[in-house]
Amino acid sequence: MNRYHKQQLFAPIGEAGQRAIQHARVLVCGCGALGSVIADQLVRAGVGVVRIVDRDFVDITNLQRQMLFDEDDVRQQTPKAIAASEKLRRVNSEIIIEGIVGDITSETIRELAADVDLIVDGTDNYETRFLLNDWSLEKNIPWVHGGCIGSYGQVMAIVPGKTPCYRCILPEEPDPGTALTCDTAGVIAPAVHVIGSLEVSLALQLLTKTFDDSKPSIWHVDVWRGDFRKIDLTGLKEAGGCPACSGGQRDWLHGQRGARSAVLCGRNAVQVTPSSRAKLSLEKFRQDWQQLGVVTSNPYLVKLALNDGTSVTLFGDGRAVIGGTEEISVARGIYSRYVGQ
Repeated sequence: MNRYHKQQLFAPIGEAGQRAIQHARVLVCGCGALGSVIADQLVRAGVGVVRIVDRDFVDITNLQRQMLFDEDDVRQQTPKAIAASEKLRRVNSEIIIEGIVGDITSETIRELAADVDLIVDGTDNYETRFLLNDWSLEKNIPWVHGGCIGSYGQVMAIVPGKTPCYRCILPEEPDPGTALTCDTAGVIAPAVHVIGSLEVSLALQLLTKTFDDSKPSIWHVDVWRGDFRKIDLTGLKEAGGCPACSGGQRDWLHGQRGARSAVLCGRNAVQVTPSSRAKLSLEKFRQDWQQLGVVTSNPYLVKLALNDGTSVTLFGDGRAVIGGTEEISVARGIYSRYVGQ
């Protein structure tokens, strides 16, 4: 316990809280900017099992704010979940760190989140958050939501049956083009670190049973202006009428909603996901693509760079990141041409 001595001296945690942390299992959804901060702090806090799931690989534009990655990861095109887990095992070898290269969907969430005590949001899209919210309500598992754009972010803890859920504050996805993204507004590292740290603070409170769910709230933070606002959500919960926590809808969990293609924030790329998971031979694609363009690969992916500036990065489960476009229809066409239907 010497490793966690300073943390254990903090009265709200204490020895009992530290033991609870060490016996906990936490799912970190996404390991980009927020996910890097979250995973790093949970590992250093001694969470017994930290499962990191991310669908993407390290890109040079990530290094400005994603603290777990370096230029070697960019050169090797290392999947983020793998790069993060390898580094964090050198930070804390006493816990279990699972790095999973994959997408969180209605098909995979049962496998990824079935045995965890808590879920922490490191994602960058609404669809995954709605799915996490559905799973949380369905399985009575708390989760911590966080989001960040520009210098601004928000954080809230969601405890099923106790606090408002995500759909209480956002009943529906924003229409395309109406919400800011890191492509349109950018994002700075200080905002990422503050929001990620607040998420971990709430996570530790939930794991140690010190979170006060009688006073639900959401934090709005702007690090550039130095604004911190805590908004009371008690009345929102009491009002009821939420389609998810009051009405029992689980549209994203049951696969009734959620696109199979998504524009990746800040990447000029689209992820295309097949309707069902596959097990592809990446070596076969590496060989087949040799005459089509520049091919690079590692044990987790194979990438084809085409002469027109587009690229196909294919993962073993059939997912592909189509680089060089943000047009979903174009990306799907490229997928069909080089991967198949």
